Amino acid sequence: MKSSAPSITISLPSLVKVGILGLGLLLLWQLQNLVVVVMISIVLAATLAPIIQNVESLHLPRWLAVLAVYFSLIGAAVTATVVIGPTITDQIQRILTALPGYLDALTRVLEQTVIQLGITESDDLGMVNQILDLQAVTAWTFRSGQKLILQSVDITKGFLGGVFNVLLALVLSAYMLSDSERLLQGLASLFPQPWEHRLKEQVHPVSRRMGAYIQGRLLVSLILGTTVSIGLKLIGITEVALGLGAIAGLTNLIPFFGPVLGAIPALLVAVAQGGWTVVWVFLLFIIIQNLETYVLDPLLVSPSVNVPPLYQLLAVLGGTQVLGIIGALIAPPWIAAGGVLIDNLYLQPKRLAENNEQPAADTVMLLD
Repeated sequence: MKSSAPSITISLPSLVKVGILGLGLLLLWQLQNLVVVVMISIVLAATLAPIIQNVESLHLPRWLAVLAVYFSLIGAAVTATVVIGPTITDQIQRILTALPGYLDALTRVLEQTVIQLGITESDDLGMVNQILDLQAVTAWTFRSGQKLILQSVDITKGFLGGVFNVLLALVLSAYMLSDSERLLQGLASLFPQPWEHRLKEQVHPVSRRMGAYIQGRLLVSLILGTTVSIGLKLIGITEVALGLGAIAGLTNLIPFFGPVLGAIPALLVAVAQGGWTVVWVFLLFIIIQNLETYVLDPLLVSPSVNVPPLYQLLAVLGGTQVLGIIGALIAPPWIAAGGVLIDNLYLQPKRLAENNEQPAADTVMLLD
């Protein structure tokens, strides 16, 4: 008797579900700009939620607490921009203008080092010069940085689009915070039980994890930027110390690669000044890097992330690849939030089920 081949049937409801899923993914791709803005808004809302809760504890209405916090933060940002913004901008502009001179000074130092190592043959020197072609390295660095910036600009549709999206993210995050309970209730009600109840329970842990990460990252960057400025002033780099500290603080917002990027401009300035300055600057950044790695990050960032460093690194690389600099900044908190969901919704129930099965298995073995 000839065996019949298994038949594959595709029902109409399955086709409808696949079609709806495909249309949804296509719609998300077309609205990628809005999706990024919403992701940034959620991160902002999670970051400011603890502050608003503290203000709300003063018996203020929720909406008034949100307005008070937002206007206070905007006022502080405007004040800082007016007070130290022009100085920082002027010093950074000075660094960029003097960059060719810094590179020439570094080239001379490297050439002298090569000669002192005993490499004097013309062919060998030519090969070394090709390897140490700082102009080409700088051009490649600028092209790479420009590409990352353009990726972010493409997402935000230009400068004006970027300003509009920042304002939109602020407005959306304020709305999320002022009407969070009803908003979360409506989103969770779209899921069947018991998932509706489970997802409601995850809102506060996810928000706490994302907010704590951004708060810790900002605080660490502020501490390091201030420390770099003070240290460079003590070393003797006084004219551009504030600008170099601002660069180090901003780049430190990017995990893993930020501290290295922030040290490069200061080392270039130190090489141009000559003497022992470059050694002291190098030691300063080594001390600061160890301070961040072994003191600040474990205290302020790592407890809130609870994600293996490899996954954090992949999040930064993936976010940079897709969204440029914006992706490098917002991908890690979303990975931290995903870690909360995986742990609470999958790993903990899995461990609990395994622990419940273990005594039953031991009982069966005893009966045997």
